[in-house]
Amino acid sequence: MSTDVVTSERRGPALHITINRPDRRNAINPEVVRSISAALESAENDESVQVVVLTGAGDKAFCAGGDLGGMTAESQVGQHQERAEVGELFKQMRSSRLPIVARANGHALAGGFGLMLACDLVVAADHAGMGTPEIDLGLWPFMITAVIQRDLPRKVALDLMLTGKRITASEGERWGFVNRVVPSQELDATVGELVEQLASKSPLIASLGKRSFYRAEDMSFDAALDYLSGMLTVCLESEDTVEGVTAFLQKRPPDWKNR
Repeated sequence: MSTDVVTSERRGPALHITINRPDRRNAINPEVVRSISAALESAENDESVQVVVLTGAGDKAFCAGGDLGGMTAESQVGQHQERAEVGELFKQMRSSRLPIVARANGHALAGGFGLMLACDLVVAADHAGMGTPEIDLGLWPFMITAVIQRDLPRKVALDLMLTGKRITASEGERWGFVNRVVPSQELDATVGELVEQLASKSPLIASLGKRSFYRAEDMSFDAALDYLSGMLTVCLESEDTVEGVTAFLQKRPPDWKNR
């Protein structure tokens, strides 16, 4: 599913999706959004894919945000619809059966910060800067507010959004929205280790778990408990749960059936 602006490459159990616009700091435009979405859909439909890794080309930027000159529609309505596609991509990422890892090889700013947060896990190079500088341009990060609110403490989020300041990857790790921070020369090895860990689990249980995590997040406490109780019943009926428990008792690696 590679295009001029987004490439995809299969590496073992993972599909690596790369925004390939290093000359534009891997900025997002409608073609990038649609190409990422198409690559994700392809991975979703391929049962042999167990993990997705999303990154940017080069070592300077994961994604520097929206390409301010990148709207292709001529009308305001058309541009509104193109912006809405970013939200649809975030929904697609959250509803995907696959764990999505952000390989933050450089700066993740504005819409790129939102794209990074929309991933399930984040591994960042220690030189990567992060933030929402939109306010310095007389803008507000409206489209990424939904993911920011769910991943950052309230006052940390408002501090970033109201001041436009950048923070380091290590600060992101301290606030809990970056999982691992490593020197750039260790980035690929660390991402590779994480991919191996994720791919060693039952794809079925990982899918049930990820989807239920995000769905329960927006429910009331009582509704979440009722929903999660039902999901536990579904899980306990699966062959992979039986296999996992049996393998543990027999002290052997599990042989997942994905059913």
